[in-house]
This record gives sequence, structure tokens and C-alpha cells, in this order.
Amino acid sequence: MSVRFYILSVVAITLSACSANGDNGQRDTSEQGYFERKNVAPNPAENAQSPRKPEHAYARIALACINKQYPNKISHVMNSANDVQQPVQLTPVFYGCFDWHSAVHGHWLLTRLWGNGAVPEMDEEIAAALSTNFTDEKIAGEVAYFNSEGRASFERPYGLAWFLQLTAELKEIAAGEGAKADQAQLWLDSLTPLESVITNRIKTWVPKLAYPIRLGTHNQSAFAFGLFLDWARTSEDSQMESLIAEKSLAFHQEDRNCPIGYEPSGEDFLSPCLMEADLMRRVMSDTEFSDWLTGFLPNIPQDGSSDWLAVGIVNDPTDGKLVHLDGVNLSRAWALEGIATALPEGDQRKAALLAAAKTHGETGEQSVRTPHYAGSHWLASFATYWRTERGLNRLPTDDKISGDPMDDSSRGLAEEASE
Repeated sequence: MSVRFYILSVVAITLSACSANGDNGQRDTSEQGYFERKNVAPNPAENAQSPRKPEHAYARIALACINKQYPNKISHVMNSANDVQQPVQLTPVFYGCFDWHSAVHGHWLLTRLWGNGAVPEMDEEIAAALSTNFTDEKIAGEVAYFNSEGRASFERPYGLAWFLQLTAELKEIAAGEGAKADQAQLWLDSLTPLESVITNRIKTWVPKLAYPIRLGTHNQSAFAFGLFLDWARTSEDSQMESLIAEKSLAFHQEDRNCPIGYEPSGEDFLSPCLMEADLMRRVMSDTEFSDWLTGFLPNIPQDGSSDWLAVGIVNDPTDGKLVHLDGVNLSRAWALEGIATALPEGDQRKAALLAAAKTHGETGEQSVRTPHYAGSHWLASFATYWRTERGLNRLPTDDKISGDPMDDSSRGLAEEASE
């Protein structure tokens, strides 16, 4: 038996067991309780190759999560008793990681790191996991769920945005050459029927949306619109691009004096002000955006300081709502970088934006080390989005690349996750 065949067989058996049984129904009721004992971030040391950088730990978290059925929080409309089923039977691909959207961006995380060669030691394991889930039969199950009565707004817009990020990632990989490009195209072919359902749903919904959704959580429209646009441009879908760009300008072109001092609220993981600015830099020229930003966030410092925007604080990382503030630090980091890179050369605000981004990003990455499943099941995706500069459509800068096996960040992730 070849090593490759053995690895793929073990992974397939493990994933099959997870899919069918979740946690096998076994609940530990000892002193720390089931939640604390069972639902912890996986130990990176369990990987055959010890992690040498945070990306290894992030991939390990996603691999252990995407087929972990329980605990689960599903936004599920039941039309009859036939809809009383396990999550894996309802949505046979994206049922893990606590909820549908987290399962989607867990798959995106793995695709991102596999596609850009960030964790080559884990390539075969990741490919086996994705191949197990990205099948025609399972995607047909997802399509059937979406098309059932009463589910027109399912995962709209947040989960839909992350799904398009996943297929955009695969399209970029498939546009290359070699075995990974071929494999990405096969997965994309399987995902295309669900992509068609989702894009049609977005194109139906956006024209009806009379007002922007200015929340700091899943329903926020600015974050979703940004990912919709990125997908449209990658996919060369001019209809979607025009629809989102025009609606973004209609909603936000006249916005002024965003009250960023009121942020974050107690359960935010997205900044309403910064995500709006990160969207608008996608639909304006650099000079137009610079002028707009002056009116929208007039108090951005010009002295290069980082303390003008305080990081979010989490007092209880086991609380699934309070832990959102760990995510706001990471999403703020990528939005601040996006804003800075869209400004013209010589703009005096760039240094302060990038300094605040660094502070927020590093603080956010510390939070991924939490052993609590309430945060770990999704924060790794946010860290990967920031770390790999996904929203900027470029390779990460040198200060985010950590290939040194003795890097403090890597050491911390390995040690704390194994405690």
C-alpha cells in the first residue's frame, strides 16, 4: 500500500465517521463539562508535520471542523415533519463548524492555503478532505435544500458572500496551470449548480433592497457587497458587477461623518464604518475615494499613530456572541489595509491606517489561539483572510510571512492549542 493511498484512505474514513456520527453521541459530563472538554481547537501537533507557521494551525482547525456536525446552530425553516433531520442530511456539504456559513468559509480557508502553496506538507490531506465533500451528489443535496419552500433568505447575505468567495478562489486556481488547476476545475464543476442558485438569488434580492443594512454582524450589506464584487470581477459577470457597484454608490456615495466612535457594539464582528469604506474603495477611483473618505471619516490621523482606534475587548471567549469582538479586530485589520492601499501615493493618512491595521491584526491573531470552540470554529478563517491579504488580491507582504519554525506566533499557537 502506497503512503499516498494510506493517507487518503485514513482521511476518507475519518471524514466519513465524522459525517455520519458527529461526536458519536458521547457526552462527557465530568467536572469541566462537555463543551469545555470536547469542543476545543485541535492540537496542531497531531499533524504528521508539526506546524511551522500559523497557517498550519489554521488549516488543522478547519480540517477538524468542516465535518464536525455537533454542536450545531442551523437557521432552518421546517415545512413538515420531513424537515426534522440531522444537519448533514439537510445540507450534506456545509453542515460542520457549528453553522452553514462557518462551514463554507472553513472550506474556503483550506482552498486558499492549498491553492497558494502555504502549507505544502498538508496538500494531500486538504485535497482529500475537499474531494470528499465537493461531489455532484452532495452539491445536489445543497441545491435541493436551497430550493425548498421558505428558504429564499437562507444565509443571505453573509453565507452567500462566503460561498462566492470560495468559488472565486477556485476559479483563480483553475486559471493557472498544473495538477492543482485541474483539480480546482473539477471541484468548481461540482459547485457550479449551487453557485448558479446563489448568484440568481442575489440578483433577485439586491434590486429590491431599499436601504443598506448597517449592522456589525451577519446581515451587514457592505461586507457582502464587497465579496460579491470580488466574485463578479473574477467571474467576469458584468451584470453582477454593475448591479452591486451601482447599488453601493446609491446607498453610500453621500454618506458623511460615520460615527466610528460608537464602534464596536457589544457583539460586532464587522465594523459598519470600515466595511463601508472597504466597499467604496472597490467602486471609486483613488482620487474619488480619497475625497469621499475625507467626508466619511474626517478624523483619521496624519501622524502615523495606531492608537486612534481601540481594539475590541473580549471578556469571555466561551461566549459565542461576546467572542465576536475577536473577529472585529481581524476584519478591521483587513478593511484598514484595503482603505490604505486605495488612497493615492503620498496621502498622509496611510501610515495611521496601516499602523492601526497591524495592531488590530496582531491582536486578532492572538485570539485564534483560544481553546474554546465558540471562537476557534470561525476565527481561523478571518485570520487567514487578513494574513493572506485576500481582499487586496495580491501576495501577502513580508511582515505576514512566518516560515521560521521558531517564530513566536507559531510557537504560541502550537503550545496554547495543545494545553
